[in-house]
Amino acid sequence: MIYNNSKVRRQDRLLDEAAARALLKSGEYGVLSMLSPEGAPYGIPVNYVWDGQDYIYLHGAPEGKKLDSIRQHPQVSFCVVGKTHVVSNKFTTAYESIVVKCKAQVGLSADERMHALKLILEKYSPDDLTIGLKYAEKSFYRTEIIRLDLYEYSGKQKIVSR
Repeated sequence: MIYNNSKVRRQDRLLDEAAARALLKSGEYGVLSMLSPEGAPYGIPVNYVWDGQDYIYLHGAPEGKKLDSIRQHPQVSFCVVGKTHVVSNKFTTAYESIVVKCKAQVGLSADERMHALKLILEKYSPDDLTIGLKYAEKSFYRTEIIRLDLYEYSGKQKIVSR
């Protein structure tokens, strides 16, 4: 995965790569943007987990518009917004965000799907991992995993003094 801020318009607001990676790891949710099967823009907020290398994993139902969209148009974008703070007297907002260019994959092996579910549980339910893994095994047949293969990302921030 290449960190590339060369096309960010506001070069004075770049997020350094270490902060971008930290945000990708710790972000609570992201917005998956894609084209619908009809070619219309379609974006949805989703929980996710990053494997620390080249993949983001998402989970959901084994059928629906999101999967239909990915099958038709696998090139997607994923955005994570971290801390924000509206500074009303300055008419602006402090923020940090990253945007990732990806290719979405479905139809993963059972082993990779279970690995992704374990990563998701470790991120969102670390105190309930044992119970969560049992739940994941029971509901495995009705859970689809989407893998986003990451190939380029950029990061931006705005720091505002109060």
